[in-house]
Amino acid sequence: MPNSLVHLIQTDQLHKDLINILAEKADELRELNESRDGRLQLKSMLSDKRAILFFEQPSTRTFFSFANACHILGMSVTDCRDNTASSQAKGESIEDTIHTFANYVDLCVIRHSQNEAINKALHVVEAFDLSTRLVNAGNGDRDHPTQALLDVYTLIRHYKGDLKGKTVTVVGDLARGRAAKAFIKILMQYEPEVSLQLVSTSAYRLDPKFRREFVPESTSCHETSDFESALQSADVLYMTRMQNEWGGDSQAAFQLMNRHLATMKKDASILHPLPRREEILPDVDHDERALYWEQEKNGLWIRCALLLKIFGVEIN
Repeated sequence: MPNSLVHLIQTDQLHKDLINILAEKADELRELNESRDGRLQLKSMLSDKRAILFFEQPSTRTFFSFANACHILGMSVTDCRDNTASSQAKGESIEDTIHTFANYVDLCVIRHSQNEAINKALHVVEAFDLSTRLVNAGNGDRDHPTQALLDVYTLIRHYKGDLKGKTVTVVGDLARGRAAKAFIKILMQYEPEVSLQLVSTSAYRLDPKFRREFVPESTSCHETSDFESALQSADVLYMTRMQNEWGGDSQAAFQLMNRHLATMKKDASILHPLPRREEILPDVDHDERALYWEQEKNGLWIRCALLLKIFGVEIN
């Protein structure tokens, strides 16, 4: 499969070889950042590029990690974080908004509540042969490729690239959680090395259509609502919040508490795409298996690596 990347539209583009290339590049960037000369080198890498962050939905980590990744690499950055700040408030189509942005910048990072917004943006860029690069920062309840990338990068760093034999347990709102879906998609690059365990209530199970499309029949995949039993076999525990911005329940069906930690494997890892609410209590944060704050930091460096890859810039 090709290792070049012009746009990142969906998680399916992130095959194993490309993930490893990006992970290695992210590690190199972190090392460069340790010295003043290295930071100045980073600052020059994309200093001729301009970016816009078009975030129609609220965001903390994705927005600020992309903004800081752009700054680290020397890019000029503007943002549009509210539809009332653009002509979409006057009825302008997504296509026309993106075409306008593309006339001004080299990169457009898009988070949007509409599932098809990123595909509409890609259609405009391709139909008019525009040079602007596109990155999907979360589309509706469907996909979140850079979140999946930072999640698997966290596991690569933690397990030194060896995921063989790991049971990955994904917990929470699997019906509507785009981060969970993207994580499941990217894990399939490591199938059959990993086993998948899906924990949810019956109302929030993974859509059977999604499972048929993205989880091969050969995959070891077990669905359950028994959270406490699932904890005991988990090598990787991926907790998620209830996605009540789409309606429905807001209260977590499952809570990871300090008392649960004794039942988990000593070398397990605990991830969360954040933001969290009550599904992981703060007293879990101090456990050495809790990697979600490290996971957050990893997002900055893997997104830096992604931007360099998209613009075809190598580290000299």
